[in-house]
Amino acid sequence: MENKFKLVSKFVPSGDQPYAIDELHHNYLTGKNSQVLLGVTGSGKTFVMANVIEKIQKPTLIISPNKILAAQTYAEFKAFFPNNAVEYFISYYDYYQPEAYIPSSDTYIEKDSSINDHIDRLRLKATTSLLERKDVIVIASVSCIYNLGSPKDYQNMCVEITTGKEKPIKLLLTELISSHYERNEIEFIRGRFRVKGDTVEIFPAYLETAVRIEFYGDTVENIKEFNPITGEIINKKDKAYIYPAKLFVTDKYKIDNALKTIKKELDESLAIMKSQNKLLEAQRLEQRTKYDMEMLKETGSCSGVENYSRHLSGNPPGSRPTTLIDYFLKENDDFLMITDESHISLPQIRGMYEGDRSRKQTLVDFGFRLPSALDNRPLRFAEFEKLIRKLMMVSATPGAYELEKGKKHIVDLIIRPTGLADPEVIIRPIDGQIQDLMQEIQKVTDKKQRTLVTTLTKKMSEDLTTYLKEKGFKVEYLHSEIDTLTRIEILKNLRFGKFDVLVGINLLREGLDLPEVSLVVVLDADKEGFLRSESTLIQICGRAARNIDGRVIFYADTMTGSMQRALTEMNLRRKKQIEYNKKNNISPKTIIKAVHELNEFSNLSRQKSITHIVAEEQFDYKVTPKNIDGIIKEIELQMKDAAESLDFESAAALRDRMLELKNMKSGKSPSKSKKR
Repeated sequence: MENKFKLVSKFVPSGDQPYAIDELHHNYLTGKNSQVLLGVTGSGKTFVMANVIEKIQKPTLIISPNKILAAQTYAEFKAFFPNNAVEYFISYYDYYQPEAYIPSSDTYIEKDSSINDHIDRLRLKATTSLLERKDVIVIASVSCIYNLGSPKDYQNMCVEITTGKEKPIKLLLTELISSHYERNEIEFIRGRFRVKGDTVEIFPAYLETAVRIEFYGDTVENIKEFNPITGEIINKKDKAYIYPAKLFVTDKYKIDNALKTIKKELDESLAIMKSQNKLLEAQRLEQRTKYDMEMLKETGSCSGVENYSRHLSGNPPGSRPTTLIDYFLKENDDFLMITDESHISLPQIRGMYEGDRSRKQTLVDFGFRLPSALDNRPLRFAEFEKLIRKLMMVSATPGAYELEKGKKHIVDLIIRPTGLADPEVIIRPIDGQIQDLMQEIQKVTDKKQRTLVTTLTKKMSEDLTTYLKEKGFKVEYLHSEIDTLTRIEILKNLRFGKFDVLVGINLLREGLDLPEVSLVVVLDADKEGFLRSESTLIQICGRAARNIDGRVIFYADTMTGSMQRALTEMNLRRKKQIEYNKKNNISPKTIIKAVHELNEFSNLSRQKSITHIVAEEQFDYKVTPKNIDGIIKEIELQMKDAAESLDFESAAALRDRMLELKNMKSGKSPSKSKKR
């Protein structure tokens, strides 16, 4: 029986929510392909979206403008739909330096990246769920419009195993290797398999459990799902489907055809370059391309295989790339697309193509890539629009595009279920702002509440954080240079009260759901520009709209047009909210929200920016010959992190502990080590 979306929540729609849910559902049923949910911060937009999904019963793609909001939304929908497939799809890089060439200095920058294994698994799990189920919600960042492997090829390369049917072990191993699984008898991690006599154990790249296939001759006798760490059998299965370990996969026939078309394009490009006397570029292109062709022929893949995706798919030049959206369109099914914080996410999608094109064109011009590499790209905005079936744009401050696209189908969500009104905004002079800020922070901290401070630059956020720490405040900063999982951990620690003040730039605007925050401070509020525009200021103020004591302070010497428009809009909303509360005898109350919602990502990265734990305290257990190497390695990493953060005292303590353990390992006297 096909699974149905089933919303699980102790809450019931209230305030403007019942009207918004019914109106959005009605618009969907009556063929309104584009509509806008204009919902103020704290009005329960996510809850409304969840109710609409339950009503329409269609697969849903939710596009978020940044990874933090995507993670938060993912956690919320996992709680709303515990029995359905709620998946997470963002860029899997902790660090990414794209391939590039700078002609002015003749500098070639090789592609360099650090792939996050956990996020990679979640991406693969999202694509497999879309191929197997109908009840799927994928929360994605805007990276979902980038080139991805073909869903048809991905599904065709799936390895099917059925109990009682013949499938020689050699054939199974060949199929697994073709699907980019690696054989390794010692290290059993995801994306690998091992063979023990008549038993094959596979660790699917997208799961946390492994599969054991037991053979009797050439017949599959048993299929068991088991815990790869403990070996405990979880259940027996009649069938198992093992999807490829990578998204870019193709069969041998397509690779052979691709090698022919790549060779043809190479010959044509070399002829053009030589006619233009670009001999160095021609030599470079020939050498690099022939090496990639050899790797494709022998292994079925190569470094930067995505640059040959047009050849591997057999598509003509200029074809749009295959993206995550194609997994929703696998059977021409209807699906719902929601762009969260659409005033940010849609402009991001619009601008991604040109930036990518400029970098790749330089690589092509100077012989680092074939012209077909230009087809490895994000979608153009017009291509993106053509893939939309039904679109819901969600924002507290929709832009011109959303208002035009949604036309008359704009659904307001102004009244909060909690009765909270838009926060009061106080304007104070810039002179003496830091001293005044510290006094205000202390008042909030004494109430066990939190403060957000927004600055204009990364350096300002870091310098202010350092200054406030010197004054005794528990404070951290947050900006785009901090990796994804650490950002999530920082926000969770703010909610837990491990520190009281968070300083940042524009990352503090979009959808950060922090009900413990009662004070939002905007430094240099009168510096007109993107970071202090009307919509930005409204979004910033919204961070204080989830707490009954919520206040906003603008430090400014002049009243800009953006400030005036933002204050006018918020005052109109506030008036309507207060009148509704009086009419319905509602007493406002702070939003109560569990902190455990972000636990999906807990302990997945070391938190570099908050604290460095001295090794003697962290490794408070017996050191043995088996674990000593791992402990030394971890201490060394912490020592380097401490040094980078200029925490030399901790770095010195970590260094001493590391040397003690190295001496212990080498058999030297550990007399200086502390005994436990």
